[in-house]
Amino acid sequence: MHKVPSASSLGPGGLDLTQSFFTPIQNTAPPSSTKGHTKISVIGVGNVGMAIAQTILTQDLADELALVDAVKDKLRGEMLDLQHAAAFLPLTKILSSTDYTVTAGSDLCIVTAGARQNPGESRLNLLQRNKLSGFPSNRVIGSGTNLDSSRFRFLIADHLDVNAQDVQAYIVGEHGDSSVALWSSISVGGVPVVSYLEKQQIPCEKETLERIHKEVVGSAYEVIRLKGYTSWAIGYSAANLAFSILRNQRKIHPVTVLANGFYGIGPGAGGGEVFLSLPALLGRGGALAVTNVHMTEEEAQRLRDSAKTLLELQRQLEI
Repeated sequence: MHKVPSASSLGPGGLDLTQSFFTPIQNTAPPSSTKGHTKISVIGVGNVGMAIAQTILTQDLADELALVDAVKDKLRGEMLDLQHAAAFLPLTKILSSTDYTVTAGSDLCIVTAGARQNPGESRLNLLQRNKLSGFPSNRVIGSGTNLDSSRFRFLIADHLDVNAQDVQAYIVGEHGDSSVALWSSISVGGVPVVSYLEKQQIPCEKETLERIHKEVVGSAYEVIRLKGYTSWAIGYSAANLAFSILRNQRKIHPVTVLANGFYGIGPGAGGGEVFLSLPALLGRGGALAVTNVHMTEEEAQRLRDSAKTLLELQRQLEI
């Protein structure tokens, strides 16, 4: 049997199609070297930080886990609580400190420390109470709409009575109220949903689509209203991203990246530098490229509007 030399060489005459599907992220820093010993640091041991730490441990993602927090007693208590579960978990060295030097040699740092979102508070308001970092843009990735997209896939799967893993669907833009649901690119089991409904002359009411998207946006607010915070879903989402990065899976996730030059966003389009969620290819080097997902003109305009909303907030913060 003839073996195709490369999965990307599928075009005429063996043309590499990678550039057609992905737009590389420019001015990237090289990936960190692998050393056969994986270390992850989690900054902040609140509800989200500990959900992430627990998921990292149960999924055997790290040989060493470092916890950092400003509250010394709580930090030590959380470390001991995890260490006491050693007999039930894969072998992982767990340590903690209020000093950031404990994170030295980390392959991945997950920052969860910051002001907690209050009931009824938008994420844009929350942004004004938190801080920034300064690494090369491809190595600073926000969890973005990875979780929103999971909620989206769950609602669609629930509506169709299928497994959410068989639903391909993205929420992009802001992780919050101005996010954009990419209905035109949704597929279930490889079947494009919207075009299939059109071919079968099955009406797809816009009100129904808007209701589902509104439910996605309101999901976190509902959980916060009921239990005071979100934790488990973001824990699994962060661990999912960590797996793709550390294991160099080259999987596509809707995460927050520097959006310059993508879908008409950025200085070249008359705007400024803005970070928002786009379907990005993740690997050991961080965010490697952005997927050229099909969007209708309405979806693309909503994405640009979301970018303007975030850009205005950045300007207010003098970023």
